Amino acid sequence: MRLLFTRHALDALADRRIPIEWVERIVAGPELRTHDSDDPEVERFFGRVPERDDRVLRVAVNTRVVPWRVVSVFFDRAMRGRL
Repeated sequence: MRLLFTRHALDALADRRIPIEWVERIVAGPELRTHDSDDPEVERFFGRVPERDDRVLRVAVNTRVVPWRVVSVFFDRAMRGRL
């Protein structure tokens, strides 16, 4: 699956040392997928990252465009232990 990344998402990846491969893996096979309550065009993809002690990565993606656009990426502390 081809993804585009916003400047914000690319900055977040660099700042948080998150490889693009992890983002692609979570989007391709999320453990949880929800709608963003603030933006109807965005969905949230969640997945644990074994390489980071099973921390939960949240990937916000605009799924209404082709190719999908990654808007934001971060480790979601509130989701730890919930997946």
